[in-house]
Amino acid sequence: MKMITRRGLFLLVLVIAFLGGLGFLTYSLVSDGHKWVMQPYNSHVYYDGELTGAGKITDCTGRSLAETVDGKREYNDSLTTRKATLHAVGDTKGFISTGVQNIYEAKLTGYNIVTGIFSAANGKSNDMELTIDADVCDVAYEALSDYKAGCVGVVNYKTGDIVCMVSTPSYDVQNKPSDIDENPYYEGVYINRFLTGLYTPGSTFKIVTAICAIENIPDIYERTFNCVGEYDPGSGTPIECNAYHGKINFNDALAKSCNSAFAQIAIELGPEKLAKTAQQLGLTSNVTVSGDIVSQTGRFFLEKGDADDYIGWTGIGQGDTLLPPVSLLRLAGAIANDGKTVSYNLVNSFANKAGKALDLDFTKRETQLISTDTADKMKKMLRYNVEEQYGDYNYEGLNLCAKSGTAQIDADDDHNTAWFVGFMDDEKNPYAFVVLVEYGNSGSQTAGPIANRVLQALVNK
Repeated sequence: MKMITRRGLFLLVLVIAFLGGLGFLTYSLVSDGHKWVMQPYNSHVYYDGELTGAGKITDCTGRSLAETVDGKREYNDSLTTRKATLHAVGDTKGFISTGVQNIYEAKLTGYNIVTGIFSAANGKSNDMELTIDADVCDVAYEALSDYKAGCVGVVNYKTGDIVCMVSTPSYDVQNKPSDIDENPYYEGVYINRFLTGLYTPGSTFKIVTAICAIENIPDIYERTFNCVGEYDPGSGTPIECNAYHGKINFNDALAKSCNSAFAQIAIELGPEKLAKTAQQLGLTSNVTVSGDIVSQTGRFFLEKGDADDYIGWTGIGQGDTLLPPVSLLRLAGAIANDGKTVSYNLVNSFANKAGKALDLDFTKRETQLISTDTADKMKKMLRYNVEEQYGDYNYEGLNLCAKSGTAQIDADDDHNTAWFVGFMDDEKNPYAFVVLVEYGNSGSQTAGPIANRVLQALVNK
C-alpha cells in the first residue's frame, strides 16, 4: 500500500511539473513567439542575415519606400529619398533600432500565433503606410546636407502624425558603404537623432524657464531686468549675455534671448520649481511613437542646494540638461494646442495583401502638459519673437511662433548646436517643428532657414 501511495505521489508531481512546463511553454510562445521567429537564421524571412520576407512600406502619398521583389528588399528609386527616410524605415539588419522594419518586423512578415510565418513564406506579408511625406523629407535632407549632422522633425500637433522625420548623417540602404564603420563622415549614422540623440538645449530651454516664471511669479510681466552684458550672481561664474540690453521686460527678454534676465529669473525661481516644471512638461520622460517606438529620456540635473551660478546657467539652457529634439517638439506642439499634447504616430495604416485593415494595438491619448492660460501666454510670446526678432519676412505666410537656441558645447572652438523650435499658428496647417544642427553656429541663422524651407515645402505642396 505504501509503495502504491509513493508511486501515486510521484506521478502526481510529474503531472503537475508537466502541466506547469506546458503552461510556461504556452505563455512563452504567446509572449515571445515573434522573437523566436524573427531570427536572422530563419530562411523564410531572412536571407544572408537580412530581412526579405516583409511587406511593402509606403509614405502617406503611397510612394514605395521599401518592398520585397524577387526575394530581395528593394527601396525607393530616388537616392535622396532612400537617405531621407532611412531612419524612419530602418535597415534590414536591425542596426537602426527605431526604424519600422525593426520595430514591426514580425507584423510586416505577417506572423501570428496561429499560422506562424505561413503568410511570409507564401508571399502574403503585411503592408504598412507611414505618416511621413517623402517629398518633405527629401527637402529636409537636402537642407541638412551641408552640415555635419542634425535632424528635422515636423508633427501635426492636432493629430500627432509625424509628417517629417529626418536624421543625418545617413547612407544609401540599398548600397551600404563599405567603409561605414571606419569613415568619420558616418559617425553616429545608425542613431535617429530626432528620437534618441541627447543635446544641450541652449536658449530653447528659456521656454521652460518662461513657463515656470508665468506660473510662479505673479508680476513677471510687470518686471524689468537690467542687462549689462552679463549677470554676476555673487559667487561662481558670471553668466555672460549675447549683448548689452540695458533695461528689458519679460517679453523682450525672451525675444532677444537675454541671458542676464533669464539667469536672474531662474535663480529667483530656484532649483525645485524649475525641476518640477521640467518634469511636468515631460522633459524627463520619453516620448512614445505608435505605441512601440520609444525616444531617449531627457536629463535634467538641478536640485535643492545648487549654487546660484549653476541655477542661472541651467535656466538659460547651458547647464547639464540634455534633451532629445522630439521632447522640445512635443512641448512646442502642446503650446500650440492649448496646452495639450497628443500621442505621436508614425504608422498611418496597416493591412494584409487583400487590403484588410490590421490592428497595431496603438491607442491615442491626449495629455494636458500645461494650462490653457499658460499656453496662450507662451504662444503670444513666441509669436512676438518672430515678429520682433526673427522677422516674419523670413517665414512668409507661415504665421510662425518660435524660439531659437545656440548651445555652446566647447568654449575653445566653434562647436555650437543650433536649434529652432516652434509651430505654425494656423488651423489649416497645424504643424509643430524642431530643427537641430550640430556644429551649426547660430540657431536663428542656421536652423531657422532650414525650418522655413521644410515648412514652405509642406504647406505649398
